[in-house]
Amino acid sequence: MIELVYPTEGYAPQIPPMNVEDRMAIIQGRAKKAEEMFPIVEPTGEVVGMSARSYCHSGAKPLHPVVHLHIIDRMGRLYLQHRSPLKDIQPDKWDTAVGGHVSYGETITEALFRESSEELGFSEYNPVHICTYVFESAIEKELVSVFAAVGSTFRLTPDGDEIVEGRFWSEEEIDAHLGDGKTFTPNFESEFATIRKQLYALL
Repeated sequence: MIELVYPTEGYAPQIPPMNVEDRMAIIQGRAKKAEEMFPIVEPTGEVVGMSARSYCHSGAKPLHPVVHLHIIDRMGRLYLQHRSPLKDIQPDKWDTAVGGHVSYGETITEALFRESSEELGFSEYNPVHICTYVFESAIEKELVSVFAAVGSTFRLTPDGDEIVEGRFWSEEEIDAHLGDGKTFTPNFESEFATIRKQLYALL
C-alpha cells in the first residue's frame, strides 16, 4: 500500500499560490469560509503541495489521493451506494460502497475510516488493501487506494444526504447492468472490472 509522506517540517506549498487579495482577507478577518484542502501528491505518495477542493476539480488535474472501500458479504454480494440526484458528479447512479477524498494531514487509513463512518456509520472492520492506481477524468486526476471489507454481520446506515440508499447486489445482478450507461458510475465499472477476481477471491 502507498503511504502519504508529508513534509517533515511545516506545510507543503499551496497550489496555486494564494493571491494577495485572499491573503489580505485572511489577515483582516474578511475571508470566506475556508475550503477543504487536499494533499497534492506524486504517484509514490510524496506530498508536494496542497490545493482547495474546487481547484482539484477544476480541470487543472493536480494528482490528489482518494479512498474506495468495497464491502462484500459471505454470500458474494457486493454492497453499493446510490448517489444522491443532487451530486454534481455522476448523480443518481450506483457506486462503490464508500468513496472519498483524503484531507490534508490525514493518512490513507485515517481517511478510509472517516469516510466509511460518515457515509455508512461503518467503522468496525478490517480493511484489506486491493490496489492503488491513477484515475483521470475530464475534470480531475486521482491516486485511488482501493480496499475491501468482508463479513456477514455488517450494520450499514447510509447518511441520507450524499447517499440516498444502499443495498447488496449479487455478481449476476451487477453483470446484468454493466455497460447500460445508466445504472453504475463509469468509475465503478472500470474499477470493478479490474479488481473483481481479487474481490471474490477473498471469500
